[in-house]
Amino acid sequence: MTLDEKIHQYTQKLPYSFQEELFDFVQYLLMKAEQQEKQDWASLSLSSAMCDMEDEPDLYSLSDLRIIFA
Repeated sequence: MTLDEKIHQYTQKLPYSFQEELFDFVQYLLMKAEQQEKQDWASLSLSSAMCDMEDEPDLYSLSDLRIIFA
């Protein structure tokens, strides 16, 4: 028996109100997974953009500052 079949079988045993609650929870998990995927892509994108920047020479130093805030 596949996982889908097991979930369906157990879901059918629940009262209707619990089935609705389960559906809400599934929607929440899908939203959470989508947010995690977006966060992972954003992190990967930033990592790719910053790749090898530590090897680049510094363009400016502290002496280039005109105003220093303390």
